[in-house]
Parts: sequence; structure tokens; C-alpha cells
Amino acid sequence: MQDTKTPVTLFTGQWADLPLEEVAKLASEWGYDGLELACSGDHLDVWRAAEDQKYLDSRRQILERHNLQLFAISNHLAGQAVCDDPIDFRHKAIVRPNVWGDGDAEGVRSRAAEEIRLTAKVARKLNVDTVVGFTGSKIWQYVAMFPPVPESVVDAGYEDFAKRWNPILDVFDAEGVRFAHEVHPSEIAYDYWSSVRTLDAIGHRKAFGFNWDPSHMMWQNIDPVAFIIDFKDRIFHVDCKDTRLRPRNGRAGVMGSHLSWGDPRRGWDFVSTGRGDVPWEDAFRALRSIGYAGPISIEWEDAGMERKVGAAEAVKFVRSLLWDTPTSRFDAAFTSGS
Repeated sequence: MQDTKTPVTLFTGQWADLPLEEVAKLASEWGYDGLELACSGDHLDVWRAAEDQKYLDSRRQILERHNLQLFAISNHLAGQAVCDDPIDFRHKAIVRPNVWGDGDAEGVRSRAAEEIRLTAKVARKLNVDTVVGFTGSKIWQYVAMFPPVPESVVDAGYEDFAKRWNPILDVFDAEGVRFAHEVHPSEIAYDYWSSVRTLDAIGHRKAFGFNWDPSHMMWQNIDPVAFIIDFKDRIFHVDCKDTRLRPRNGRAGVMGSHLSWGDPRRGWDFVSTGRGDVPWEDAFRALRSIGYAGPISIEWEDAGMERKVGAAEAVKFVRSLLWDTPTSRFDAAFTSGS
């Protein structure tokens, strides 16, 4: 058994409509150890934090008031705009106004890259070692590979990723911070083999790894446990989000048919952690086997369940699986075999 308790955190991205003070209070009441703090809403503005020490201190003080620790910073939204093509109305809705600027696509990409560099610097100021996020992708639009896409176009997409992210990762290296990319549709690494190629594209730089979130792997028929084992030296962070795969009926497909989350016509949807099809116990065993010692962060996406109920339920479920928790479902098996 480990000597220290594995922290369970709440990812604040889905709570950005609430002030950080309120989210911190709720997370503390539910029994979370800390937060995965999103650069959204009023939770963390890295542009301001990079220049304003009082503002940065105010973020720390909110967590301290509620007896919470900070284990990771998330900046999915700016990261998405670094490589995306096209840049359009979708990005205007998710990036900060100063990143959008006049909407010129290359300008948006450049300012988004600067925000990610600032995120690494702010993370170091907050004594945080991991930034979680997206990369965007120049080639996601070609995922169907029809009309036919020449191999050279795909090659150029990975080259574009390397060209844009290597200078960002230089800053991460300088700050001693790691970037945990969430393997996710619409990103440069969205499944198993695209993850392999992404690492190859940047020469397996030590600053770049993965945020393991099994939900998007499940509906793509990717084994999330095998992913942990095969990328064991690149699992920098863990997000828990569950997926329910609907029974086959000859109508629901894995691509989702442009239907909203929770629509019963979909082939899958997100549900509260522990209520779906992710093999959580096997996954937690695998995380222990590779020596993962970081936080377990809960990401809330269930459209069919009140989030305050679900977030409180999820932390209890995750604790029941942790190897260093007395109530663990399989801790006795580990300790007897150690």
C-alpha cells in the first residue's frame, strides 16, 4: 500500500458558469482533495495571472479557504485553437476575446499558442507540474478520408502540429511543466495509432504526454486499459469520465449522427462515473501497475443527471477503487500479494 493518499480532484471546466469560490466550496463539501483548475470563466485567466500577483494570490486563497489543493491546470479551449483549420465561429465561442481579436485565423492560432505558453509559466508560479489540454488539428476535418486524402496532406498535418507545438513545449521544458494532451476526437491524437504518430512527430519529447480519459476511447472501440499499459511513461494525468454504449439496434452508430449528448437515438452517451461501461477496476489496477501517482480528476458530462448529485456520487465511487483507500474494493488483494 502507498504511504500517501491518492488525491481525487474535480475538473472545473464544466462548472465555469459558477464563480470559483462557489465551485471550491462545493468540491470541499463533497470530499474532493483539490481541483483541476480550468482556464475558463473566472476560474483562471492566465493572461492576468502572468502579470498580476494579487490576482494569482487570490486563486490560491480561494483554494486554501476551502482546504483544497491544486494539482493541475487545464487549458483545453485555447489549445484547441493552436492547430485547428478552419478557425471559425466555434472558436470565437470558446476562446477569450483577446485571443479571438479580429478573427484572422493565423492571428487566433498565434495568440492561442501564446496563451498556452503563459499557462506553463503560470503553472510554475502556482507550483503545478501538469497542464491538461487539447492541441487542435489541421487534419481532423479529413477523418472520413473521403473524398480521397493524399498521404502528403496527412503528413503535413503532423508537421504543422510539430511546428506549432515544439516552440510551446520549449517553454514547458524551461518551466519544468508537462503538457498532458487529452486523446479526443477533433485532436491531432484522437485514438491509439494517432497517439503513436503524434509522439513520433515531436521526437517523443519528454514534456508531452497524455491525459487518460477513457470515455472517448470506449465509443471508438479503443481499449482504455491497454492504452495505459502501452503508453505507461506518458500517462501524465487521469480524468474520469464514463461512457455508456447503447445496445445495438441497427440504427445508432459510433459517430453520433450529430445528435446531442443524452439523446436516446445516439449509439453512446456520457454518464456519471461508475454508471457506464468503462472497466474502471481494471483501469485502476493498470494505473497502479505503471506506478501512476498523480491525481484522479473527475470530469462531469452527464446530460441526464443533476451535476451536484453526480459529482458528489462520483468522488465516493472513485475512492472505492483507489489502492490506498481503506474502503477500496480490491486493496486487500493487492496488499496480500505484495
